[in-house]
Amino acid sequence: MTTAAAPTRAQVPDVAGQITFAMRSMGVAPIPRNYELFYEAYIGSNPALTRDLAALGSQATQGELDALGAQYFAHSPARVFDDAHGRIAAELETLLRVLRQEQISLESYNKLLGETYKRISSKNHTSVELIENALTLLTEATGDTMAHGERTVENVVQRSQEMDQVRKELDEYKRIANTDSLTRLSNRRAFDDRLSAVFNNPAMRPVTALVLADIDNFKKINDTYGHPVGDKILATVASVIRANVRRDVFVARTGGEEFALIIEGNTSEEVMGTAERIRRTLETTPFTNSRTRVNYGPVTVSVGVCMASYAEDAGELYHKADVALYGAKNSGRNCSVLFEDGMQKDFTKSWLIYKA
Repeated sequence: MTTAAAPTRAQVPDVAGQITFAMRSMGVAPIPRNYELFYEAYIGSNPALTRDLAALGSQATQGELDALGAQYFAHSPARVFDDAHGRIAAELETLLRVLRQEQISLESYNKLLGETYKRISSKNHTSVELIENALTLLTEATGDTMAHGERTVENVVQRSQEMDQVRKELDEYKRIANTDSLTRLSNRRAFDDRLSAVFNNPAMRPVTALVLADIDNFKKINDTYGHPVGDKILATVASVIRANVRRDVFVARTGGEEFALIIEGNTSEEVMGTAERIRRTLETTPFTNSRTRVNYGPVTVSVGVCMASYAEDAGELYHKADVALYGAKNSGRNCSVLFEDGMQKDFTKSWLIYKA
């Protein structure tokens, strides 16, 4: 298989640790914008970035890294969230100012009520004068206060709407940032988050599975027909996978030609049935150029499955699913293998394989 295999827990415990280790070994400052660069290089979703980062060598300056970041991440998460933070802070400041004005208005109204009470209590005025003065004061004060209150409500509503717009923009950015642009599936970033969440509910682990599917001999396809054809095949495979699972199944492209599914609420037999349905559908799907009639197929996948109950954390679950996938490759490809105790695989590759 052509994608980098997951490391054993004895080497590097998780993706974040692996990337941090690589940055430290290359003398790169462990700051968020540098981590973003190395993360994208690690998952291999942007080959051009991976090549350019590798070309900087082991003595890259911060200026060179920042220039690379500006080139590939014009709308980086740091910039987007900084902008959103500034806008929300400004809206909150305006909202607080409106509420302070409302407090002052209510304090003034309370003061007028006190003065009215004093006049009513005074014995120096006739009853008619007292009532007239009281009504005049209360009418003016109440009218002013109500008008001010209406303006306050309008301001609060406006501020709330503007902050809600910022929230929607952030939600949309998060959706885009977590989506693989080629296949429209979730990407490696979203997958890492979702896989970690598997272990938040211990009761669900016996009926939760990680499925890894890797296209067989994909490098040969790219070498023979070119990357544009390879991209179309990746998109088609993604569509077939998505069409053969329930809507609530999490599906991601985790890098290169590897896909991952997180299936909840099923036994191992049911998950294997799903894996086999995907595999059989793909092996019978025509991959033909409609214009030239060139047949790019058959396109098959090898599938590795591991139930979450066989792992203590996300790293171990991915490792064991990859062991099962490795077993499928060794069994002749185009088959599905369920992880079982006793299966072993030694991982010697590190993230630096992406520099090749």
